[in-house]
Amino acid sequence: MKKIVLTGGGTAGHVTPNIALLPALSRAGYEISYMGSYDGIEKKLIADFAIPYTGISTGKLRRYLDIKNLTDPFRVLKGFAEARKYLKEYRPDVVFSKGGFVSVPVVRAAAALGIPCIIHESDMTPGLANKLCFPVAEKICCNFPETMQMLPEGKAVLTGSPIRAELAQGNKIAGLDMCGFTANKPVIMVIGGSLGAANVNKAVRDSLPRLLEDFQVVHLCGKDKIDNLLLATPGYKQFEYIKTELKDLFAMADIVISRAGANSICELLALKKPNLLIPLPAASSRGDQLLNAASFEAQGFSIVINEDDLTTELLVTKVQELFCNRQSYHDAMSRSGQMDSIRTIMRLIEEAALKH
Repeated sequence: MKKIVLTGGGTAGHVTPNIALLPALSRAGYEISYMGSYDGIEKKLIADFAIPYTGISTGKLRRYLDIKNLTDPFRVLKGFAEARKYLKEYRPDVVFSKGGFVSVPVVRAAAALGIPCIIHESDMTPGLANKLCFPVAEKICCNFPETMQMLPEGKAVLTGSPIRAELAQGNKIAGLDMCGFTANKPVIMVIGGSLGAANVNKAVRDSLPRLLEDFQVVHLCGKDKIDNLLLATPGYKQFEYIKTELKDLFAMADIVISRAGANSICELLALKKPNLLIPLPAASSRGDQLLNAASFEAQGFSIVINEDDLTTELLVTKVQELFCNRQSYHDAMSRSGQMDSIRTIMRLIEEAALKH
């Protein structure tokens, strides 16, 4: 049996694409193991899939001054030794890395043992952890055409991001029933979510009197962000977080308002959902969402509003513009070369495994 080790962690975005690959890897006959940090979010997310999990020591690699810069290199070296020991015993044919700092010792240890590594970079500009792994990677997958020129020549492949197949298998009627919506009025899905979503949530709620004239709105607003004063508002349904039924809400949605995290917008692309993106501003991030959104806008997939420009009037105007022109955005996404990501990535994994 062929063996593969998946790695990546620190945030859900470094884990969910790995999860999306699991069915295809199983069908291809791979025995799958996962390597992450001792107690990171990746351990919790992978626990649902009955996959052997190995935790290793990890440290964050910072570009700024911090007292932990003195100790974290030793944690990384310990993680390298732990990863090398496990990989030497397990002897996988290939490693697939989704990034995050936990992936650095795993990829470097695999390369030291001659095990080929495939890396996936979600954002338009590569993160530091992946950059440290590029020299030893067999191939580097990416989501944006603009990223290709930032990657080592001969290694870059435009794949898009692996998306869970079940997201495309939703039931529109089930979504409408879940929200108490009618079938004869279009639906906006708002993905506010976690950190930094307060401004998006507020803008949407301030716009509800106008939006609800023409639309119904389902709002994924994030943990503890339900507005109790709006619970009885007809045509407006709030959820802190949705897991299993997310596919039904996507099936129901005519257009989507979202932040511009790479995995989130790749889901919108795969589902061909016309979307309005409000990227996290540079002051709250390393600016990757601004670049992600700009790329999707340039490719004709999205309308973008910068948070600094966000007003009720602008939001309503752009929502109406998006809905009226939704077919053109759907058509542009249908022509994208980033649609069949799982098949493309599986081909790269198979080719790398054959070299081992």
